[in-house]
Amino acid sequence: MAGSVGEWQQVRRKKGARRSRGPDRHGRSEADDTVDVDSLRDRVTAAMTELRCEDFCQVWAELLAGCLAEDSERVHPPQDRAMPTPELDCVCYGLGSFSSCVASRFQLALLLLLLDKLQIPPWRCCVFDPVFSPAEGAVLQGLGLTVLTENEEGKRLAARPTLFYLIHCGKALYNNLLWRNWSTETLPHLSILGNSFRGIQERMLDRVLRRDYSYIAAVSFPTEVAALCLDPPPCL
Repeated sequence: MAGSVGEWQQVRRKKGARRSRGPDRHGRSEADDTVDVDSLRDRVTAAMTELRCEDFCQVWAELLAGCLAEDSERVHPPQDRAMPTPELDCVCYGLGSFSSCVASRFQLALLLLLLDKLQIPPWRCCVFDPVFSPAEGAVLQGLGLTVLTENEEGKRLAARPTLFYLIHCGKALYNNLLWRNWSTETLPHLSILGNSFRGIQERMLDRVLRRDYSYIAAVSFPTEVAALCLDPPPCL
């Protein structure tokens, strides 16, 4: 700071003043804990309004609906149609801090729009990320979503048809999910919106992939994969 005589003087912190902390290892800062819940919900609503105007959102919803219908027919063939088709569950991991990250906020907005298009009640969608602040948890609960309190690390058993919304999640989480459901009874229940397993296999050294992510390595093709043909906006 410049003094009155033109010399630079060191600015000292007042005794007892609290030093502001930067983001923690999860990308959260102290400011995330003081976010106004109503204001944050308004920002999520605004993101949903913006995405409704995007063509890709409708394309994704139609593509997902078609894939899920095909999955349902495989799991419940015509001869079993007398039995009621179980409702679809949804699980979202790794959403991020949507109070401070624009991309995370738009990913949440997209999730909410897809739930509406696919007619999945919000309470049937479980969400978890260790970075969620109390305000973010309150917003998610206010939107009707089920906020998990325990880190499952992706090891959730899909006892019924489940859409896993795993945009930008790490390879370990995908591997854990496959490991937990690696059986003829539960694997057909998985529908995953996320990274391409083929892409992971092609980008990694085979010995590293088999050592660290053996279940991703074991995924064979043709596996039912639908590429999202339209590029989403940069915010996602």
